[in-house]
Amino acid sequence: MSNRNDPTGWMWAQACDLIEQAERLHRQFFSPAVSRRALATWEPPVDVFEDERELVVVVAMPGVAVEGMQVTSEPGALVVRGVRSLPLSGSRYRVRQLEIPYGAFERRIPLPPGRFEAAAPELAQGCLVVRLRKPAQVRS
Repeated sequence: MSNRNDPTGWMWAQACDLIEQAERLHRQFFSPAVSRRALATWEPPVDVFEDERELVVVVAMPGVAVEGMQVTSEPGALVVRGVRSLPLSGSRYRVRQLEIPYGAFERRIPLPPGRFEAAAPELAQGCLVVRLRKPAQVRS
């Protein structure tokens, strides 16, 4: 743990935080893409789990209707696109604070090499869950 009186420690922590923030912004705005990524304004967070039978991709997207999302596969990646609409748009309310991202989103999830059989995506507790089964001959 760093001492608050030690300028080297807090400066180092602050520098690491700034680097992480810069990398996040770089991924958001400067990722090369051949898709509609230029229209996307945010990326939902993703968890990926794997066992010998399948990959399970969990994409956090509370408030996104099933009709507002699209799941596709591209070589080496699973792509989730969609739109989260502002829930009270067009109403009498003014925005006082807006922290939840709205608008178009896109997230590319890199996949390990191999072939996968996708089950139907499902929504569970505000998350999109995509199960990618490994064919029997690929399992280790």
